[in-house]
Amino acid sequence: MRWWSAANLVSNAGTWMQLTAQNLLVLHLTGSAAATGLSLSAQAAPGLLLGLAGGAAVDAWPRRLTATAGQALLALVAFTTAGLIACDLLTVPMLLALAVVTGLIATVDAPACALLGNDLVPARDVPSSIALGSVVSGAGRVGGTALAGVVVGLWGPAAAYAANGLSFLAVAAVIPFLRPHPAHPEPSAAPAGRLRRGTGSRDGLAFFLRRPRLVALAGITALSSVFGRNYGLTLAVLVAGPLGGGAGAFGTVSTVLAVGGLAGAVLAGRLRAPSVRLVGALAAAGALLQAAAGLSPRLWVLLLLVAPMAVVESVSDTAGTTVLQTDPPPHLRGRVLGVWRSLSTGWSLVGPPLLGLLMEAAGARGALVLGGLLVAGAIGAGAALRARHGIFRPAPATPALPAAVGDRRTVPAALPLLGTACVPLAAAPVTAAPHDTGEISLVA
Repeated sequence: MRWWSAANLVSNAGTWMQLTAQNLLVLHLTGSAAATGLSLSAQAAPGLLLGLAGGAAVDAWPRRLTATAGQALLALVAFTTAGLIACDLLTVPMLLALAVVTGLIATVDAPACALLGNDLVPARDVPSSIALGSVVSGAGRVGGTALAGVVVGLWGPAAAYAANGLSFLAVAAVIPFLRPHPAHPEPSAAPAGRLRRGTGSRDGLAFFLRRPRLVALAGITALSSVFGRNYGLTLAVLVAGPLGGGAGAFGTVSTVLAVGGLAGAVLAGRLRAPSVRLVGALAAAGALLQAAAGLSPRLWVLLLLVAPMAVVESVSDTAGTTVLQTDPPPHLRGRVLGVWRSLSTGWSLVGPPLLGLLMEAAGARGALVLGGLLVAGAIGAGAALRARHGIFRPAPATPALPAAVGDRRTVPAALPLLGTACVPLAAAPVTAAPHDTGEISLVA
């Protein structure tokens, strides 16, 4: 896990360095902010359209081999882009095509790496593993964004792409030496019919739709992503407008958000059996703090509210990611993550325009207040409906599967792993948010 985390830190820093350089490059080539958004959408589109297929591939192929190949291919794309930039051959259509290729590879690579990281620890430590991934992701984002300015300023955007290619190779070099925990056998190595019961992408969608707790988790996350969490837009307008602050003031707010997010991820590492109920309660609390932040009369009041808001939302995101990655049985986890990738890409693309319309109608304060109240109200209504009608209860325990011929492990040895989808809702094991080597960052 130490090697895996170190490699992910390097890779996250490289990814954010390249993303920053890519935005600057598109602006340089086109002078259009819309073109910058188009390049990001081109990279996200494969996740929306092919997430189910990518998840099915993860369940069907050896996980470590899949992750290694994915990282190597991503490195090849980064080096190709760097070479085109260095030779002054890169055009906007080429850049868009390379972004699409990157998105295609990520539809398989991201869930494979996420599940590979969880396989390194006992089942009881998976929430802590995901929390560690959130800390690594946040640190890599801060470091990579800061490094991008230095690298691009000294050597140009080609150097940023080349550095990201090397960071992918660092992960690919580590993966062959990782050994899964004995409680997590390689899915492809499991006897046929025991853990792998079909690899069709529709199986993952059917399982997802039959699990009310996963549907509820998707609803909570979608609402929070659309009407909250876009603080780079809403808080920027609030600070620059009604609060009369400048770039320095928003930088302070962004720093508090980042520190609060890291602190929340550390706290989430202490969770052992988070539930969808906990995810919803924390998301509602963060939404109410968001609404209060929208009414802040002074910058210092905003900072006091933003700090706990970032903490509780980070814990909620990490807990939700844990539910997503541990609720399905092992043979379906890749496909369920594929379903989630398609859904999260959809609301990530739809959210900013909807929020922009809300800001135009109600202003920054109104968007924060109305969005926070909408999220908290919807979660509260869902909780009341659950209490009244008894929905969102866990499905019956998965029956023990018979040991395959020649398999010396006994059935009870497999029960702790299979039982992760069958514990009571109040104690059910529980994103993002996301890094390029596997965190399904509930955040794109």
